[in-house]
Amino acid sequence: MLTSDFEPHELKASGDPFVIRWLCLGLIFFGSERGVPGVEGERVTNQVAKVAAPTPLAAVLSPEKWQQVEQAVDRALSWMASQQAADGSFPTLPSGQPAVTSLSVMAFLSRGHQPGIGPYGKRINSAIDFVLSCQLPNGLISLQTSDLTDPLQTAEYAAVYNHAISGLMLGEVYGQVSGPRAKAVKHAIEQALQFSRHLQLRPKPADEKGGWRYTRVLDSGASDLSVTGWQLMFMRSAKNAEFDVPQAYVDEAITYVRRLWDPRSGLFYYKRVGGIGAKASRGMVGAGILSLSMAGEHQSSMARAAGDWLLAHPYKAFGERIGEADQFFYSTYYCSQAMAQLGGRYWEQFFPPLAKILLTSQRANGSWPLEVDAGGEAVFGHVYTTAMAVLSLTPPYQLLPVYQR
Repeated sequence: MLTSDFEPHELKASGDPFVIRWLCLGLIFFGSERGVPGVEGERVTNQVAKVAAPTPLAAVLSPEKWQQVEQAVDRALSWMASQQAADGSFPTLPSGQPAVTSLSVMAFLSRGHQPGIGPYGKRINSAIDFVLSCQLPNGLISLQTSDLTDPLQTAEYAAVYNHAISGLMLGEVYGQVSGPRAKAVKHAIEQALQFSRHLQLRPKPADEKGGWRYTRVLDSGASDLSVTGWQLMFMRSAKNAEFDVPQAYVDEAITYVRRLWDPRSGLFYYKRVGGIGAKASRGMVGAGILSLSMAGEHQSSMARAAGDWLLAHPYKAFGERIGEADQFFYSTYYCSQAMAQLGGRYWEQFFPPLAKILLTSQRANGSWPLEVDAGGEAVFGHVYTTAMAVLSLTPPYQLLPVYQR
């Protein structure tokens, strides 16, 4: 339990070992887009730069409060490890595999745990192998593509989420695995990229071109921001790992994302159908900002305006949702990563109240409650919400390459 409020921590120059610790880890800096990455007002001259003292993301909390975050994350990971099945998967509905297992791996990675190393190394390797086993001959990474016994056809809607989230995870672990597993990951990413491009190029209305949605084109739309955001993260991760991701793929996707922006309200829509925007929500605002950052647009006027909207609509209570079909944990994940990308005042004002809410809602066993149901997300279970909560709390570590600035 917290004993004090999570208010922004005043930053002061000192020899505080907490600050020194994070400086040594080389965490993300707030700052400009030019010169030394993330250092305010400094530019490289004659290949030598004067580097101002960087401000780590964790420093928006006091050392004591950040320690509470670390302890909460460690409890969560310990609980998650206890839930892992013998086949390496983490429990959820079959239709949510292997996305939930992939999110679980990313939660461990975000705290610095690696495949094959340390207390969770074997578990992470086992989870990676499970994800690899879910790839189909056409490149799609999904345990199920349809389930005739499910009237809601959850598997059909979830398959592309499974694919993109799993591709993202594989891109993040590619540089940390070796031997036959590394070859298998490489092959899986290459096949997955081909499948993603195939979906992106399917015939669609003009205002939906460049994006992604489900395995089957529906009358309700052929693209949406939620799925497109994950696909952009997958492509950015693969590109970071030196896979061939032509810039045209990204440019087409970002053109679609920009079409979802509403400059009058500062919101991003979930989708457009017939030129009309639909289902704007807080989670989709975060998705829009993060999607732009995946294409290198970290500080565009569009991203900053959306960040201003998020600052005007902070998290005030557990389970709070803003907008049609918004989900609490899904939105905290997208918004936390997005505001970390914006940095500066956006992160300073956003993260402390979110951290307080997440820590006070954590259950005694280390897990988080089920998703506050808006679109059927609660069925994916406690491991899903716990992984998303961990990923919402760990941007300050900057240990997932896809989110590093």
